[in-house]
Amino acid sequence: MALRDIFYAIQDFAVGVLFAPFDALRALELENWAAANILNWFFMLICAVAFVYWMLQLKKFNNNNEEDTSSTSHSFLGGDKYN
Repeated sequence: MALRDIFYAIQDFAVGVLFAPFDALRALELENWAAANILNWFFMLICAVAFVYWMLQLKKFNNNNEEDTSSTSHSFLGGDKYN
């Protein structure tokens, strides 16, 4: 078996097996755009829910004054602590 045959086997596996779902999505897009992009819509929905949850948590901690805002990385940003 030559080294070339190994690379052709990898190519056949990648094109025939690994890229098959992408080929199916490409064919589906010609028929129905929304169905082909349902996974993208699902991920955008997850991101939107996570963003809203994160903002609500930040608001909750901000309202309870639980965040320590006294320390800064440079003295010129935080007032008279080092002056």
